[in-house]
Amino acid sequence: MDLDIETKLELIKKPPTEEILVESELRELLETNDRPGHYIGFEISGLLHLGNLLISGFKINDLLKAGVRCQVYLADWHSFINNKFGGHWDKILAAAKYYEKAFRFFCPGAKIVVGSELYHHNDEYWRDLLRFSKHMTLSRTLRCLTIMGRNQSEKLDLSQYFYPPMQAVDVKFIGADIPHGGMDQRKAHVLAREIFPKMGWKKPVALHHHLLMGLAEPAKLETKDKLEQVIASKMSKSKPWTAIFIHDTGEQIRAKLRRAWCPEKQTEMNPVLEIAQHIIFHECSCFTVERPSKYGGPVTFESYMELEKAYRSGQIHPLDLKDAVAMELDKILQPIRDYFEKDKEAAECLRTVREAEVTR
Repeated sequence: MDLDIETKLELIKKPPTEEILVESELRELLETNDRPGHYIGFEISGLLHLGNLLISGFKINDLLKAGVRCQVYLADWHSFINNKFGGHWDKILAAAKYYEKAFRFFCPGAKIVVGSELYHHNDEYWRDLLRFSKHMTLSRTLRCLTIMGRNQSEKLDLSQYFYPPMQAVDVKFIGADIPHGGMDQRKAHVLAREIFPKMGWKKPVALHHHLLMGLAEPAKLETKDKLEQVIASKMSKSKPWTAIFIHDTGEQIRAKLRRAWCPEKQTEMNPVLEIAQHIIFHECSCFTVERPSKYGGPVTFESYMELEKAYRSGQIHPLDLKDAVAMELDKILQPIRDYFEKDKEAAECLRTVREAEVTR
């Protein structure tokens, strides 16, 4: 069934969307194109977690419902440049198959695009990459390095400086009207929006979703830039003790959450509340926190705002919140775990990635 423009906009704007550059351009795009193209890119770097599969996948599924042609880009060359799996090409390719299995299961309807296939014998891409780079200074490139989890003070090899323009030019060659990523990818998309018109290319509409926090205490930075703190505190497989992976068992989830940063009455930058807000209330219409009878017994919330208010007032103890979040999260992840256990090809892909991580 064809949806009207307002319904499509509502789907695209709903959480976990955090920013659209810019909404008026998105409206115009939807009014002039029934099936706009989208892409979201992923470095191939290990097991998937709540942030890079669930949060990203929720938004991909919203876009699919809105009639957008969604593409999941498995950026194997970017992963090689950024030294994922120690730059071991065969391990990167093996892990890419695992990513493909996960996204085909969680986001049926999205097309999978592999970087090495896009670039292979694509002389036009490499010509346009150099043409695009003529519009960039080295200082601008350095400011964009946060998209790959790097900073200006690090010692980098020359290939890593090509990462930002490559990501921007990818948008054109994948055919994406809507490049999509977490808020940490904002600089690459702004770069594309600024330079594309100079190349005679159509300026894309950028979509950014919320970055899910890791379970550790938020990063303390000298800068007062809130986004930089959010990026530094995001859930990451490079810090496995701060991440809940999609394959974690109920016991592992509970153990990790028991250790999570969750100060009493503090609602800002609280990773346990973040999971409740962006995952549990995305999937569930209500959320029950079990409490000992002497503290009021079980209490059910029908919205995240109700839960946040109760936590801020001290009605909910951190331990009760952690256990309740662990219980619901276990249920949400169960179908994904079942798929990787019962599907022979998916199980083999998972085994290969786990072995590659051990030997990296």
